[in-house]
Amino acid sequence: MAGKLTRREVIAVGAGAVAAGLAGSVAARDAVATVERWGLHEVELTGEPTGNPFDVNLSAVFTDGRTTLEVPGFFDGANDGQGTWRIRFSPPGTGAWRWTSRSDLPVLNGRSGVVEAVAPGAGNHGPVGVVETFHFAHADGTPFRQLGTTSYGWTHQPEARRRETLETLKASPFNKIRMLVFPNASVKTNDDLAPFVRTGPGDKDWDFTRFNPAFFQRLDACVAALCEMGVEADVILFHPYDGRFGFDEMPADVDARYVRYVVARLSPYRNVWWSLANEFDVVKAKTADDFDRLGRLVQARDPHDRLRSIHNWRALFDNGRPWVTHASLQNGSAVIDDARAVLYRDVWKKPVVFDEVRYEGDIAERWGNLTGLEMVRAFWEGLVAGTYVGHSETFDNPDDDYWLGAGGSLRGQSAPRLAFFKAVMEAGPTPGFEPIDKWWERHVGGKAGQVYLRYFGEAAPDGWTVDIPRDGLTGGERFTVDVIDTWNMTVERLPGVMTLSQGATKYTWHDPERPVVALPSRPWMAVRLAREHA
Repeated sequence: MAGKLTRREVIAVGAGAVAAGLAGSVAARDAVATVERWGLHEVELTGEPTGNPFDVNLSAVFTDGRTTLEVPGFFDGANDGQGTWRIRFSPPGTGAWRWTSRSDLPVLNGRSGVVEAVAPGAGNHGPVGVVETFHFAHADGTPFRQLGTTSYGWTHQPEARRRETLETLKASPFNKIRMLVFPNASVKTNDDLAPFVRTGPGDKDWDFTRFNPAFFQRLDACVAALCEMGVEADVILFHPYDGRFGFDEMPADVDARYVRYVVARLSPYRNVWWSLANEFDVVKAKTADDFDRLGRLVQARDPHDRLRSIHNWRALFDNGRPWVTHASLQNGSAVIDDARAVLYRDVWKKPVVFDEVRYEGDIAERWGNLTGLEMVRAFWEGLVAGTYVGHSETFDNPDDDYWLGAGGSLRGQSAPRLAFFKAVMEAGPTPGFEPIDKWWERHVGGKAGQVYLRYFGEAAPDGWTVDIPRDGLTGGERFTVDVIDTWNMTVERLPGVMTLSQGATKYTWHDPERPVVALPSRPWMAVRLAREHA
């Protein structure tokens, strides 16, 4: 738990005060607000809306005297003739942050206040960013070793199902979940809530100039609940699974309007990541250039600079573009061979997350019928390659939808094995595993001179002849030896240590007294060498 996430500062400016010529006055205000560093501070402004309140331009400039950020605001509904606008801010540093509002609506312009950012509480490590080119860490330096899952439509489900999903996540090893903003037309949803105001009974009868605040308030609550649990929310802005509502074919100006609104609402949550699209190349109404434009818009409108990616089907997006912080890929074949997975790192020089490698399940479609063994294998292969992998489930259920579409409970065999995998990953090098001697088919990852992990997959050898690349070694280094059964979730520490010295060639090192690690001739095994330090 991260302590209190949000502190709200309320400034109410009524129509009567404006009529009296007191537009600069404050009818009510809290004392100086406090919020944790990387928490969420919310300024609430109220006033009588005129015209379309979603057309009002609103922002606030926050400064601590060293850093200045302009934070966008948004309209969040009206009650009894009074409109509510909000400005959400996540302070990147401790100390006093003074703010002043800017708006083309006079009643909202020139408001001001102070928020004091205090030290973060337990569990609040700050937002996740990219470190050392290929890995992730929280703002306080705590490594973030991605172990993600996908449940596209869980936020669109009835409250009981949403609670079930959160409880499932709480008991799972997953620290990130990919989720759609727009509903998936093929998944049952809460039809009473939609992202835009309806203009008629038809599925595509929308007023694209007016959002439905209740829809986004539910999304807010879901993201906030994940944040309190320490789970990252990978928010997917566009997707192709529509054909019913028309959200996949909105005009460019509506796309931009929607992006600005969602970014203003969600970017202050420290656990938010942005995914521009799922399977962007199947969204027929948009081109790669359209998504590039929208990606740059997200970057420009997000003062909190959350992580950004875009997910593919068959056509790879150019993840080298500056707004892309990490590659989010669909590729099941890359994670049956670590030597193939590592190539994506070499091309883009960014973290690589194989968010979709097919799913554990029993449906007829080829993308949803991995065995638990195959699902777990993908994570180990990805780890040795210095990349990250994602999970989901697609078990057929005639009475309900599966985890991938609607959340709920997990039924597969992979989740407990992935908890075991996570423990091995987190006990590894900081900030993450690197491929070692990747051009020579060694299938070894870790950190040269410190940790070596050899994964054997479906092979079942009776031993491993240890030949370690010379990088990081001078001779005489001592290593403990662990034999890991990745499926049965056991770690056996072998007696003694392995002392490395130069082998038959200058390129590899071994222990001449102990050249082979014995293995039990069964699949899904791994060996870990960890250096002993005096």
